[in-house]
Amino acid sequence: QVQLVESGGGLVQAGGSLRLSCAASGRTFSSYAMGWFRQAPGKEREFVARISRSDRSTYYVDSVKGRFTISRDNAKNTMYLQMNSLKPEDTGVYYCAADPLVVLTATPQYWGQGTQVTVSS
Repeated sequence: QVQLVESGGGLVQAGGSLRLSCAASGRTFSSYAMGWFRQAPGKEREFVARISRSDRSTYYVDSVKGRFTISRDNAKNTMYLQMNSLKPEDTGVYYCAADPLVVLTATPQYWGQGTQVTVSS
């Protein structure tokens, strides 16, 4: 089992940057595929990015490609999401997720509590 805690959200102007972190408990962080989802007000939760447990494979939703970068530091039990060139449509609650698999599924087993990202125009 793994517990996930997000941090790094906040209010930023359009065009700005934020870096989200997801700290995981336990000694088997490297055994988990990780990823980020987000939920905008009045909308369903959507996939944003994922990274394999080996750190060799990443995948992004089309709307963030070229602007967001997902990474992980297995020695620190932490995953990151660097978000650049932020747009108002990136506003939402961002959730960290994990699966005890090589690649994250569409319905991850473990979730963090979320961190709010607000991008003003």
